[in-house]
Amino acid sequence: MMKAVILSGGKGTRLRPITHTNAKQLVPVANKPILFYGIEEIVRAGIRDVGIVIGDTGNEIKKAVGDGKKWGIKVTYIQQESPLGLAHAVKICKEFTKRDSFVVFLGDNLIRGGIKDLVDDFRKKKPNAQVLLAHVPHPEQFGVVELKGNEVCRLVEKPAKPKSDLALVGVYMFDDNVYKAISNIKPSARGELEITDAIQWLVDNKYKVTPYIIKGWWKDTGKIEDMLEANRIILDDIKSANKGKVDGKSEIKGKVIIESGARVIDSVIRGPVIIGENAVIKHSYIGPFTSIASGVVIESSEVEHSIILAGCRIIEIKRIEDSLMGQNVHILKSKSKPTAYRIMVGDSSRIEVL
Repeated sequence: MMKAVILSGGKGTRLRPITHTNAKQLVPVANKPILFYGIEEIVRAGIRDVGIVIGDTGNEIKKAVGDGKKWGIKVTYIQQESPLGLAHAVKICKEFTKRDSFVVFLGDNLIRGGIKDLVDDFRKKKPNAQVLLAHVPHPEQFGVVELKGNEVCRLVEKPAKPKSDLALVGVYMFDDNVYKAISNIKPSARGELEITDAIQWLVDNKYKVTPYIIKGWWKDTGKIEDMLEANRIILDDIKSANKGKVDGKSEIKGKVIIESGARVIDSVIRGPVIIGENAVIKHSYIGPFTSIASGVVIESSEVEHSIILAGCRIIEIKRIEDSLMGQNVHILKSKSKPTAYRIMVGDSSRIEVL
């Protein structure tokens, strides 16, 4: 039986201050927590037994995911006491996976097309490990894999002079030999057990490690730029739906989703845009690639290419773009009028614009 392990620990330092008060895996893209996309892809791959490795934000993850019944899966939570590396996170899953093969999925990754093909390929070829790879323009920023024929021969973490443009995406397939590998590696210079070292040990000891190169996009959503890009890509695929109320003075252009209870009053919405439940858009312009969560109020303002989390209020602001706002942020007009703002603020903030 195939199982899945989702790594949902980590502090999300690159997304602070948002992640001071939110698990990074629960920050929404197109109004859905990043973690949920991964769970859905695991379900599409035919896997129903899922272990979720959690850390300091474990209670938030448990509250959001629950027992997994809404996806038709069984969830087991595995506590990682401290972030000691990806290989350590895998190591503590041994009791959960037992002798079964399993997929490891980083909970803040988004992959177009999912992992079904990867899982099917692993089931068919039965290597000891398989790594998901993508061609990237700047491989020196990633873990890089070198191939020999149809097998992996070398893995190098952020090489100064990469010999390949194939980067590790953050999805791995293993049989139970990975635990032997992890028990034979030592912590790296940063004090962590590295998954690349464990896979290299498998290679060096003649275990079969194969690549699977994805053709679509993938995003590690650890930075605001990547969050906004993922939001843009996902919104580009939506289909219009209106469950709210749009008055006669408003204009809806392109692909727009308006959830139940949301109201659009004397406004222009240019999709792709998603407007969450009970949000109110009044005398405003909402531009392409914007996600507006539930309970948001935007009045006499312009917002474009941004992610606005639940409970925010944006009142009389000329223009906001390329921004990510945490929950319950208030941005109110003051005296001067800059043409655009670039904003990243944490939950329960209040900003009065000068």
